[in-house]
Amino acid sequence: MLEWLDSADPGRVHTEGRMARFALEDARDGVASLLGTRPRQVIFTSGATEAINAAVFGAAARHAPGSMRIVLAAVEHSAVRDASERHAGELAWAGVDRTGLIDLDQIRWAVAGAPGSVMVHCQLANHEVGTLQPVAEVASICREHGAMLHVDAAAGAGHVEIAFDDLGADFLSVSSAKIGGPRGAGALLVRRGLRVDPFIVGGMQERARRGGLENVPAAVGFGAAAAELASPGTLAGEADAESSLISQLREASLRIDGVEAFGPADPGLRLPSLLCLGLAGVEAEPVLIGLDQAGIAAHSGSSCSSESLEPSPVLEAMGVDAERSLRLSVGWSSRQSDIDRAATALPEVVARLRALAGGPGGPSWVEKVNRG
Repeated sequence: MLEWLDSADPGRVHTEGRMARFALEDARDGVASLLGTRPRQVIFTSGATEAINAAVFGAAARHAPGSMRIVLAAVEHSAVRDASERHAGELAWAGVDRTGLIDLDQIRWAVAGAPGSVMVHCQLANHEVGTLQPVAEVASICREHGAMLHVDAAAGAGHVEIAFDDLGADFLSVSSAKIGGPRGAGALLVRRGLRVDPFIVGGMQERARRGGLENVPAAVGFGAAAAELASPGTLAGEADAESSLISQLREASLRIDGVEAFGPADPGLRLPSLLCLGLAGVEAEPVLIGLDQAGIAAHSGSSCSSESLEPSPVLEAMGVDAERSLRLSVGWSSRQSDIDRAATALPEVVARLRALAGGPGGPSWVEKVNRG
């Protein structure tokens, strides 16, 4: 990326511009090779959030205002839910089971009820509990009824194989940061032959599908990470390593009283890189703080430690405890020593907090602090 921090406009015909264009298109090749499509189907964006919004906007623009039904499950990412609420004339919510798996019968019913003007969202894998969704079956339903399908692959890309051209989807959104690339980059893949209005206008960049000067350094970094993962054996090797680490962490965590794992028990039905735990008798935020003090960066399955105090819509939709959860993930940089540290620190942190709270079922840690 450093070579291109001061790159020229890739739309110019002078030498520097042509060099920047070559770098940009080489990056596009890398992303396409990882995701199983042609480079022409790849639109660079500022991230998966923009890609999701572009997909929803593009689909809605093909119909009269307020006439499109959007079908989705509550386990979809907030970017999918919020964009859908903004552009849909009608929202149809599909249910999920306690592992986060979407109900295909409800998808089929919702799609059949509005032929010709439906968009369906089906995430490749859930971003909180790791559940792999039946995208091929959903795509078949969409084709049968003439519905458009968007797949949010931000959580799954770089961890499971993706072949967009064989998937049967109209759109697929991905994030650079999720695969080890730079933040501020992502891509929207659009099915061959499908033309949609651009979400961002003001220029003819990205073959008139996204206006604005391209971020060449970010695209180069994204493309390099994608090309590395697309090299023979790399993605499968990383996925096997991640699965081994998560399995160890899962086993160690489940030895703690009052701890359960959310999502499918079968490793073949979930992402290899993610573990979501329910923690009885403790609040999520103090657990995060305790782990951070032990050198472990983790997140809560709910949003209580970020911008919102609302429980996780994903866990609520699954019918599990949405208030007390912990999300742990591994990636290309994770090592055995990280797992050993976490497996040692988590039971210590939980035990310490439960002692403060009077044990599982007693008053919460926060209540103890508030009472002094």
